[in-house]
Amino acid sequence: MMQLRTLIFTSIMIPWIRSSAAQHEYMEARKPERDIMKYPDYALPQESDTDAADPKADELPTCLLCVCLTGSVYCEDVSPEMSSVPALPKETTYLYARFNKITKLRNRDFADMATIRVIDLTGNLIADIEDGAFSKLLNLEELTLTDNKLTKLPILPNKLVSFNANFNKLRTQGVKATAFKKLTRLAYLYLGNNELTAVPQLPESLHVAHLHNNKISTITDETFCKGNTSHYIRHNLDQVRLDGNPLKLSQHPNSFICLQYLPLGWN
Repeated sequence: MMQLRTLIFTSIMIPWIRSSAAQHEYMEARKPERDIMKYPDYALPQESDTDAADPKADELPTCLLCVCLTGSVYCEDVSPEMSSVPALPKETTYLYARFNKITKLRNRDFADMATIRVIDLTGNLIADIEDGAFSKLLNLEELTLTDNKLTKLPILPNKLVSFNANFNKLRTQGVKATAFKKLTRLAYLYLGNNELTAVPQLPESLHVAHLHNNKISTITDETFCKGNTSHYIRHNLDQVRLDGNPLKLSQHPNSFICLQYLPLGWN
């Protein structure tokens, strides 16, 4: 009886085990191979010695370097360094290019800029201005060249109202005696902290004349007044600064009789 049961169990289980093993092998064979996901390399590129050099200021568009706002151009303390006046939009009326490295003003810098009225180039390294640099600026009213390295001045536009060249190295040999005389609209003249040894001829329109901290050692009765008449009065000239010069003003009393106010620095 026991042998019969063993025979029946064996005849049933062995085929079932074989069938299960075959089915398992079939399923394993049908499993797809797993694809390995390849992710792109997002690492930052390494710098190389062949990278292009940073562009210079004169290679970039003006309104990318500067701020351009409806006729006004602001190029202040520009990076990369600005060593010359950039090409300006034709409609420029106000130019502020302060605290840069501009070394020279050329005739072509302001060519065809008839609309420009104000130029401020404070705090540059300007040592040379070509004589015709401002000759075509027929509407220029305000010119500021403070804190540069100028030793002489070019011809100035006739419509100037304000001219500021404080803190330069201007010498009397480099400033024509009549440089300002024909500027019939000039009201404000600032030539302090230079190396002038004489006072240039001043136009009748002048309200303010700053000549302090120069090397002016002498003046005459005609420097500010007309020595041949005591009736002449300069009604416009409200402020004269001569302090900081090797000049004792009290020794020249007749030099100021036409002025309504004594110069600052009177001693």
